[in-house]
Amino acid sequence: MYTNNKLAKSIRLALMFGAAATAVTGVASAQEQQQEEEATAERVERIQVTGSRIQRTDMEGALPVTVIDREAIDLSGETSVSDLLRNTTFNTSGSFRPQSGNAAQGTSTVSLRGLGSSRTLVLLDGRRLPTSPSTGSSQDLNVVPMAAVERIEILSDGASAVYGSDAIGGVINIVTRRDFNGVEARYGQSRVSIPETGGDREEGSIVFGSSSDTTRIIGGISFNSRDIIFERHFPWVQPGNSIYGNNITETDNSGGFRAVSPETCADTVNFRTVPLAADPSLVGCQYNFNATNANEASTGNQGLFLKAEHDVNDDWTVFMNASYSKAKSFGRYAPSLNDPGSQLNANSWNNPTNPESELFNETYFNQGRNIGLDAYNAWLAGETTFPGDNTVVARTDEDGNVIGGRVTGNRDLKYWHRFASIGNRDSYVDNYSTDLMFGASGRVGEVDLDFGARTSRSKVFDIGYNYLLRSQADVNTNITVSQRNQREAAGGVYYDLRDPLGSRYTSEAQRQAYAALINGMNVTISRVSEFEQREAFGSASFDVMEFGAGMIQAAVGFEYREETYVDQYDALSEAGVVGGSAGNSAGGSRDVTSAYAEILVPVTYDFELNFAARFDDYSDYGSDFSPKVSFRWTPLENLLVRGSYGEGFRAPTLDIITQQPSSGNPAVSDPATCLNFSAPATCSVQVRQLTEANPDLESEQSKQYSIGVAYQPLDWFNFSVDYWKVEITNRIAFFGATTLLNRERLGQPIPAGLGVNRNPNVSFAGQVPAGSPVNPIIDVNAGYGNDGSIDIEGFDFNARTNFDFGEYGALRQNLQWAYTRSFKIDGGQSFVGEIGDPKYRATLQNVYSISDFDISWNMNVIGRQQSSTNPDDRVATWVTNDVQLTWNAPWDARLSVGAQNVFEKEPQLRSFGGRAYNFNLYNAFGRITYFRYTQRF
Repeated sequence: MYTNNKLAKSIRLALMFGAAATAVTGVASAQEQQQEEEATAERVERIQVTGSRIQRTDMEGALPVTVIDREAIDLSGETSVSDLLRNTTFNTSGSFRPQSGNAAQGTSTVSLRGLGSSRTLVLLDGRRLPTSPSTGSSQDLNVVPMAAVERIEILSDGASAVYGSDAIGGVINIVTRRDFNGVEARYGQSRVSIPETGGDREEGSIVFGSSSDTTRIIGGISFNSRDIIFERHFPWVQPGNSIYGNNITETDNSGGFRAVSPETCADTVNFRTVPLAADPSLVGCQYNFNATNANEASTGNQGLFLKAEHDVNDDWTVFMNASYSKAKSFGRYAPSLNDPGSQLNANSWNNPTNPESELFNETYFNQGRNIGLDAYNAWLAGETTFPGDNTVVARTDEDGNVIGGRVTGNRDLKYWHRFASIGNRDSYVDNYSTDLMFGASGRVGEVDLDFGARTSRSKVFDIGYNYLLRSQADVNTNITVSQRNQREAAGGVYYDLRDPLGSRYTSEAQRQAYAALINGMNVTISRVSEFEQREAFGSASFDVMEFGAGMIQAAVGFEYREETYVDQYDALSEAGVVGGSAGNSAGGSRDVTSAYAEILVPVTYDFELNFAARFDDYSDYGSDFSPKVSFRWTPLENLLVRGSYGEGFRAPTLDIITQQPSSGNPAVSDPATCLNFSAPATCSVQVRQLTEANPDLESEQSKQYSIGVAYQPLDWFNFSVDYWKVEITNRIAFFGATTLLNRERLGQPIPAGLGVNRNPNVSFAGQVPAGSPVNPIIDVNAGYGNDGSIDIEGFDFNARTNFDFGEYGALRQNLQWAYTRSFKIDGGQSFVGEIGDPKYRATLQNVYSISDFDISWNMNVIGRQQSSTNPDDRVATWVTNDVQLTWNAPWDARLSVGAQNVFEKEPQLRSFGGRAYNFNLYNAFGRITYFRYTQRF
């Protein structure tokens, strides 16, 4: 257990080489062999562990690192790196996975501690995995081929002092294969039991390797795929009711949603009538989006990799790593819908208050909408008119006082429509990633050197079909009665909300003409995103001086990184005129210059200190300094005590600091603005919101604490337990209009660069509630800002057993348990245990090996959750069991058959994030049966 001292070295040499090491005749030959053995032992013993730049002799160090080796990967039954990591206990609250209808449809991420994927750093062979162009703020695990992975190391501790930004929640280092000779071919298939259709998987790979005394080469190709799953195929799915079916409301949204034509609603596929809760005599016409939506997008990954090392001489080695991957995804979403502010003009054929239209509805004609007292008085004075042929009647309170008016008759309406005639929205995403690194490592005198350069690039093409051009949709729906009559008389076509599919047209000419009309509203959208990273790095490791218990070791280094990000939407989406799509482009570049140092001090034979510090200078916002200190104490040979304190940061990502301005019209509650539009002070009013990059944005700052023990009381049993705590300040968060207005009203601070702009020349003092601003809103500057804090703490527990039964086999067990004690934002109440945030996750792995067989049984547990405001709203503990049987055939092959979730445990159905269950925390695949065949040559 002791490291970096002469006594420990002599003991390890004796254990490694035994008495035979001294049984060589001749003093000279014995001395030469001893020198050679010491050099060999030093090379064998020292390894570099994730979280430190200094190579050392013991894997169990001052920082908690969990290793998932190749055997554990195979026994998991998973076919992708993303699925493997998402199911670990450290991914406490779940994370994003490929889903249809999302801007990051084909992306998979991991979120250590529930702090978010942007606070989780993923490394590939110790170097930073490039940011995903689809998100601009996190890393996509789908670009790493599973066949290339040798092991995965998870550092559950902050590590900005070593790796820089994003390592607040922890670090995941994916280590690729390096020592392999021969050829290994693998093929496998998986089937899901829920639903009966979709979700099937396939995987395959070929890995080859060859080595000589001086040269080592390893490479391979791999693929994996998963079919799309449609929402309608799950047995529990009920029709989804969207107000964007075929409805109207008043222009101020009063009166509720009513069907444009209650009699014909159900005549169109997937449209259905639903009684209105406010007035059961009326019905709405809603769209069943679950009939068309995909639950999980299809995914496919094809990759190849090549690694080569060549020993130039005894001291120097040159190396090269190269990889290429292509990830594909397909998703389907319900047909496009129109803009929430779209209006049916009073003279429109499709307006049911128009007496000249076949859609005329006398009930709607007489219902009307409410206006405020000021607007009513203005109408009485002839100062205000309303579109259409209207009647305005007074509204009175219980005492007979006039409080406003009601506009009835032919009037403008808002319409909420699903343009099913265009077809389902289909998204095709292709992600191409390349990574090339080359460098050298060696020794000059007593200094170990390592340096190199790397370039990586990810480019995503996201093409969406069957989206709606809102401006043309409004033209088609607002055809006047006279225009409609003229087209009807000439045998032409027009858009009728009662029959959006045009089933009324039977002649081929009219069908073609109607198809042309629909195509005039049909838009193909695109998004091309790219993230390119170029870097150079170098480090030096050396012994500093002899100390009381051994040698002080140090490492220093530098990194220089250039990042270029482009996220380009098509012009129509940028303009906000496409139904079902919106986006604002971003793009820019920056460079990061970093320097770091680390020193290991063996204070005594039993106690060592590690100091690390890093300075990062960003060209776009500033610099950060991250220190860290950790200790490792072994009071007993089989007992280790460890702890650390560190500071970290998360730099603002390029997607938010280069965001191009985009405008929106969110609905808010603001009395002064309502009164300015002659509406009641309690109205809901749309305001102009401008969202753009915030020039005052700074980095997040964090502090991390940890302390733990690792103990092996018996030869066959060891365990570790670690307490950790993370404090984040200057939190980066998005501030929209509603949040900014609430802060303004409560007198709370508003982040620099953001705010609400009001008209100082107009005042409604005395007319607005006490405490509300008296000036109406001009516009709102929204965006990302620094404000608030996060405090989270918990425990990690790991226990392992290893029983050897001789001829009756061997049993290995591994229990991993992650417990989150508290998670607070801005000092509020902890929401750990609330719906979506379980207090704990656990896994128990059991592997029994006998003769040529390996039998594994894994248990996975996600803790229960319960709403603090409604005790009856709860999600039960979720337990699944995985089994696998592997036969190691005598012809150097492995055949594995198994099942994940063998008892077909379903997630508890509870609405979450617009889905029937927590999609990012659970899966609904039921039992996943699989086989895998591996052949070595």
